[in-house]
Amino acid sequence: MFGGIEQQTLLTMISHLIFIVITWYALQGFQIEKLMKPNHVFQAKLMLILLTITISSTVSNFFFSCWHIPHPFHLFYLA
Repeated sequence: MFGGIEQQTLLTMISHLIFIVITWYALQGFQIEKLMKPNHVFQAKLMLILLTITISSTVSNFFFSCWHIPHPFHLFYLA
């Protein structure tokens, strides 16, 4: 059904989503709003979302590099 590139792309997307959920759950334990200025709720939530995406993509990429699974997007840079 799926070829090699499609399987790796699907695996990468699933991995990123799993790590986004785990990171979001972990960051809910921090009270980030105490570090922000009062009445800046939108900025605090936006920072939490961006921090979640950054941490989760870093962990997911580390996961793939540890198991020597090539990232599927390296094929796009071949000349």
